[in-house]
Amino acid sequence: MTEPIRAVYVNGTLTPSPGESHTDLLIEASADILRQQGVEVEVIRAVDHDIAPGVQPDMTEHGIATDAWPQLWERISRADILVLATPIWLGNLSSVTRRVIERLYAQSGDLNDKGQSSTYGKVAGLLVGGNEDGMKHVAAETLYALGHIGYTIPPQADAGWVGEAGPGPSYGDELDDGSIAGADNDFTKRNITIMAWNLLHLARMLQGGIPNEGNDRNAWERGERFGFHNPEYR
Repeated sequence: MTEPIRAVYVNGTLTPSPGESHTDLLIEASADILRQQGVEVEVIRAVDHDIAPGVQPDMTEHGIATDAWPQLWERISRADILVLATPIWLGNLSSVTRRVIERLYAQSGDLNDKGQSSTYGKVAGLLVGGNEDGMKHVAAETLYALGHIGYTIPPQADAGWVGEAGPGPSYGDELDDGSIAGADNDFTKRNITIMAWNLLHLARMLQGGIPNEGNDRNAWERGERFGFHNPEYR
């Protein structure tokens, strides 16, 4: 019998709890689909935690007084699915989301029992909100980072809503006519749905992990080269 799928969403809003977050509304639209399929979902609002800057697993070992990241990483590392959710500010992802990515990178040296990065066999996606363009730029940057760290990125793994260019309503805002911004946008609804299902499908496929032939770092350190040609003329 397979283990239940777990998902964690990390909200990169700049607004601390209990303040309202438009990004939370995007998260709930996606998370609701996963919950209906029996996925265990956890949501972390990163700004509520004292995440130190740096690219080491525990920055208290490198001169920082406090660091909430080690405890957050324990929660994130248990999940089969990671979704980063960020607003757009100045055409880019939020500073909070950037810090989370840097701290995820700090864990890239963690290995599983197959000698692979501990994120192998886990999948990741992205939600983006705001009222300015830049969603594809943010997705390209963020999904590359997650793939580089070791997460598997399914097809069409990003979704969001940015509205019209310039100042204006954010996702979930009530408009003058009583409607809710973004709620009836078919493109957003479709992409959120496709992303959620693709994350779930791939997470189920990868529950047994990824074969470690060619990517076992411990074996590489022992001298195994997995067919890499090393010319003698060097």
